[in-house]
Amino acid sequence: MQIASLIWGILSIVGLFIGLLPCFGSLNWINIPVSFLGLIFSIVTLVTTKEDKKGMAIAGIICCALAVLIGTIRLIMGAGVV
Repeated sequence: MQIASLIWGILSIVGLFIGLLPCFGSLNWINIPVSFLGLIFSIVTLVTTKEDKKGMAIAGIICCALAVLIGTIRLIMGAGVV
């Protein structure tokens, strides 16, 4: 589950970078909910793993949280959210 958490985080960051490009800002309407689900999945993974192997889950949490935060800011700045 840790690898899935990390892959979900990486995909959300890739979606974020594509959504930051001009004319692709509407992709954030899809990327933010997917990243939020990835954030929840990463938190569940972090809670259920053993003490010694939590690095990939933490990286997934950071990537998904950044994608949600920066994507939301991008939507607000581009008047996607009024």
